[in-house]
Amino acid sequence: MATLNGRAVLVGLGNPGAAYAGHRHNIGFMAIDRVAAVHRLTPFRRRFQGDVADGSIDGRPCLALKPLTFMNESGRAVGELCRFYKVPADAVFVFHDDLDIACGRLRVKQGGGHAGHNGLKSLDAHIGPEYWRIRLGIGHPGDKARVHGYVLSDFAAADRQWLAPLLDAVAGQIGILLSGDAAAFTSRIALALRPPAAPAKGEDGRIEAGGGGAAKPREG
Repeated sequence: MATLNGRAVLVGLGNPGAAYAGHRHNIGFMAIDRVAAVHRLTPFRRRFQGDVADGSIDGRPCLALKPLTFMNESGRAVGELCRFYKVPADAVFVFHDDLDIACGRLRVKQGGGHAGHNGLKSLDAHIGPEYWRIRLGIGHPGDKARVHGYVLSDFAAADRQWLAPLLDAVAGQIGILLSGDAAAFTSRIALALRPPAAPAKGEDGRIEAGGGGAAKPREG
């Protein structure tokens, strides 16, 4: 269970600098930037070995952190901030890329292993494993030998079709997760990203509003 009162810490994992900004590995930074913009958090400023913004989301005080330690040392920044504010691990929500989830999808869980993700390994070492993970799918290149180059390269132009809607949905619904309802959060994301249903056509080929339209009276 998440700690539902007190300050929450939202962490985006990524690598600092313009050269990395568009990389798949930096989707966590992208998510935090979108959350901060939508919820009008303060401008980011340099603190705790990272960029930090603060404010509130649906009434809950929050800090948003982008560690500037590079991915493999992310836990140093998170640990320093959490110790200063006395924030427990179960009030920390970490956004990160996940190769094992299809592009444009996400999963949420609290605790568990790091699945080889170096950013999560570092967090485990500094604050323990009981933080929340918002796993943002970037897909897999299909060959293990290509993984390093894949995550450390920019999203393709075609990825923009799902990337912006995913980030918008996460930012729009994050308050539900902070309230402790992970299932409702993921359901709302799925609903927001569902393609619009194709309009139904009547027997004469005309498009009918509302799916099937009004039922026809039976003859006889």
